[in-house]
Amino acid sequence: MDPLPTDFLSLMILTFVLGMKHGFDADHLATIDGLTRFNARQRPALARYCGSLFSLGHGVVVMAIALGVSALAGQWEVPEWFGLLGSLISIAFLVALGSLNLAAVLRTSPDQVVLPVGLKGRWLGRLRHVSHPVLIALVGALFALSFDTLSQAAFFALTATQFGGAGHAFLLASLFMAGMLLTDGINGLWIARLIARADQVALVASRVMGLVVSAISLLVAAFGAAKLLSPAVDAWSEGKELIFGGVLVLVIALSFFVAVRMTQRPAVA
Repeated sequence: MDPLPTDFLSLMILTFVLGMKHGFDADHLATIDGLTRFNARQRPALARYCGSLFSLGHGVVVMAIALGVSALAGQWEVPEWFGLLGSLISIAFLVALGSLNLAAVLRTSPDQVVLPVGLKGRWLGRLRHVSHPVLIALVGALFALSFDTLSQAAFFALTATQFGGAGHAFLLASLFMAGMLLTDGINGLWIARLIARADQVALVASRVMGLVVSAISLLVAAFGAAKLLSPAVDAWSEGKELIFGGVLVLVIALSFFVAVRMTQRPAVA
């Protein structure tokens, strides 16, 4: 896991950007897709807000973890193997998610919308099909109980202690949640719009996002592996976390914008 900036303003910006990036996680996209599609039939008015509710539940757990770790920061030192284990788990998940979503694009019939593929959502069973705002937020909260989210929240909290402790940890966790809420909320609205139309434009838009999610996952995994295997790559990337995060979010956001614009075109009669 990379060191975070020592300047608090840069750390705040990076945390917000990482929250946006986390919101584009394939597992988030797949689960929000399922919740939105289910509620499009059961409670159409709620369907558009599934992404935001999911993100709120997820963010509350992140904030709780950050505050808890911040309170214990003086009594616990992060083991050296913690960062390496986190990197390996992240790379493995990214490769799996990237491969599964690429396969989904390739095997989906041309007359069907590509559905994003996730891993964690399969563990939730019937909770993927709920129609109450509190339960949707609960699904998001349960998603936060994973190693990647826990380690990220803990890392922010431990870094924040050098600037003042719990208040700074709370601020960073809030920014992370705000970034995630932005992307997850937009994603929920986009899926609701995609469901509302079933023409050729919607089919193409779903493939655009499927390929982007797959490509980004595999590229980030490859870069993470290169940093672990090559000291030169690791040294070159040090201090550039904010730049990399910003570029990554920009690429995804532009692709997402293209897909959204495509679904806003008038349906062909």
